[in-house]
This record gives sequence, C-alpha cells and structure tokens, in this order.
Amino acid sequence: MKLTVNGRAYELEADSDTPLLYILADDLKLKGPRFGCGLAQCGSCSVLLDGQEIRSCVTPLAAVADGSVVTLEGLPQFYADNKKLAATPDLHPVQQAFIDEQAPQCGYCYNGITIKAAELLSHNIDPSEADIRQAMDGHLCRCGTYPRIMKAIRRAAVEMRK
Repeated sequence: MKLTVNGRAYELEADSDTPLLYILADDLKLKGPRFGCGLAQCGSCSVLLDGQEIRSCVTPLAAVADGSVVTLEGLPQFYADNKKLAATPDLHPVQQAFIDEQAPQCGYCYNGITIKAAELLSHNIDPSEADIRQAMDGHLCRCGTYPRIMKAIRRAAVEMRK
C-alpha cells in the first residue's frame, strides 16, 4: 500500500485496517502523533489528511492511501506550501508560539493541539476566542495549560497575518 507522509511517498506492507497511528509511530518512527486514549477522544494522535485534522488512532490505513498526511514533523513544510514561501522555516508559527508562550507543560497534548491550531489558522487567519475554543474542543491537556495554549494560538495568528 502506498502512503504519502510529510511529502514523502512510502510503500508499505500492512493490513489495510491497521490504524494509521501504528504505521506512523512503529513503521515510520515519527514521534509527533502519540497514542493517548485509542478512542479518538483526546487528540494526541491527530494528523492532517489533505489539510483536515483526523485522529490517526482510529483511522485505518486504507482510508488515507490516496491522501497526503502531515504530522507534527511536517508542519513547517505545510506552512511553507500554504503560504507559497520560497524556503521552509524551521518551525510552523504555531510551534514557535507554543515555545514562546511556554504553552505545553508535560507536552503530551502538544501534537494534537498544534495540529488542530495549524489547521484552524490555515483556514481562518484571524480567529475569535470562540473560534479557537470550538476548534480546540475535543483536545485534552492533562496539565490544564489552556490559557497558555489560547495565548499561543492567538500569537501564532498575529504572526501569520504579517
């Protein structure tokens, strides 16, 4: 089965019903998507499929074979492609804002929240507080750093509008 992840094509030998997360973590050795709840309720396993967030823990490989998957590791290129930048930055503005605002504490939620924020800001460069809250609904932060997460997303939006 063929799979495109972060712009790179892979030929995989796996059952079509294998969860995408297992392929990303075990076969491709990517560290971004994480196993959290296994029920698509926490968001730790989130990736982008053709620019839309999906939960990779419950998404079978067959469902993504014809699409393009972006993980946390591929967000800088995703941003560069969307903005038609000549060079790829080291970090997506959301990633940099999370660092600047010290948003993650333990970091377990970081993958999913960053993926969702990148998706949101790729469609809505000036989100309201309600837009951000709605987008983040279903993403759990065990440490409760929600105020810093909100601040980081707002900061990234400002940076992306420049």
